[in-house]
Amino acid sequence: MPNSSDPTADLHDHDSAPQTGVGEDRARLIEQLFRDHNRALITFLVTRLDSEAEARDVAQEAYVRLLQLERPDAIGFHRAYLFRIAANLAMDRLRHRTVRAKAPTRELFAEWFQRRSPEQEALDAAEQANLKHALAELPEKMREALTRHFLTGESVATIAAEWGLTDRMVRYYLARALAHCRARLDEEGTSS
Repeated sequence: MPNSSDPTADLHDHDSAPQTGVGEDRARLIEQLFRDHNRALITFLVTRLDSEAEARDVAQEAYVRLLQLERPDAIGFHRAYLFRIAANLAMDRLRHRTVRAKAPTRELFAEWFQRRSPEQEALDAAEQANLKHALAELPEKMREALTRHFLTGESVATIAAEWGLTDRMVRYYLARALAHCRARLDEEGTSS
């Protein structure tokens, strides 16, 4: 696994053959930008995202986007362009956060959570069995992420750090698990 603090570490991993010409120049450009400006870029992003882990993810994505340009030599100010890419990516992340914050994250289990504590007996046995069955169908990582996040209240960041994954991957597991459970509960609801 490439070093997550050095986005240039995987620049040469894409091909086993040596790079020549434009590709080599592009890689050198990105490496130089990384050496000269990475700390400033991370700081710039942390002030926007309030998370060093997310800032590092966005910075890495910005370097990758810059690396993917067809003609990086056509850009006059590489540092400014790198920061503009990073600022746009950070803005996208903030928009996604806003959307997620507005979306009812616990919508699927909201009723179930409310009835779980003192009124657990009120939970219909068939509904509980259907939910257990839906959970049992999930791959282990998705099931564990779902139960740890929603039932024990662990944060996505905590789970991601423990598993060595990005927050984004854990959120992907959660979204897939929720969609699966919702589909199964909907199927059971229409068949009964």
